[in-house]
Amino acid sequence: MSVVGEKHAYLKSCLKELGSVAVAFSGGVDSTFLLRTAHDVLGEKAVAVTASSPSFPKRELDEARAFCEAEGIRQIMFESEELDIEGFRRNPENRCYLCKHALFEKLLGIARENGLAYVAEGSNMDDNGDYRPGLRAIEELSIRSPLREAGLYKSEIRELSRAMDLPTWDKPSFACLASRFPYGEEITGEKLSMVDRAEGFLISMGFRQVRVRIHGNLARIEVEPEELERLVAREMRRDVAAKLKEIGFLYVAVDLAGYRTGSMNEALKPGLLRKKD
Repeated sequence: MSVVGEKHAYLKSCLKELGSVAVAFSGGVDSTFLLRTAHDVLGEKAVAVTASSPSFPKRELDEARAFCEAEGIRQIMFESEELDIEGFRRNPENRCYLCKHALFEKLLGIARENGLAYVAEGSNMDDNGDYRPGLRAIEELSIRSPLREAGLYKSEIRELSRAMDLPTWDKPSFACLASRFPYGEEITGEKLSMVDRAEGFLISMGFRQVRVRIHGNLARIEVEPEELERLVAREMRRDVAAKLKEIGFLYVAVDLAGYRTGSMNEALKPGLLRKKD
């Protein structure tokens, strides 16, 4: 058996030991793989729990719902209401901690109400390298992270997802829309909607991995480096600028460094990552 196969087998054994589980399910690569594996092992004792919120695009919510319907997996939907969390709107450096703590407290309540022994989420080994204050909330609340427990990396999850014929095996990475804001800039429902609409437009134009970072009234677009040339071609540049200004941005800029995970964390002071997480 390959190393990846051994990790998959270990993941299944971990899930079997849980007995029953509520899986925090967003429809992304990691949570889809975790949910499907949990359902394969535990059957109806594995339940998907999905949060609906202003920071979660409707297109992602629809995909999550469609997957559960196609797979015959029970799904519980709830409103996360993160804009009501004390301090969240101010977007402090520990924003993700505040959000995750409140979110998983709700998931724990849902699990108890439905007789499920554990709550599990889909972070993987690659998530250990960036500034991730949300992981502290997960540890504090004793939420299980089976993919990390099995030592699985993103590339391995994609490999296994492809072998399992999961539609998400090559899906672009996604993070909540609040991650598009510089720390300290107020998060509002209106601004979240602007980012969502802008990213949705770029995706409709054929760009796969997209981020629209919001800096006041300026949109900073990140796409994969190999797609930069197409983005700045005359007609595309004109159409994108016009659409984003229609959405509500005053200025539209392209980040020449291209897409990278957690680019907003680049503004944090040296050493902060070690202190905060």
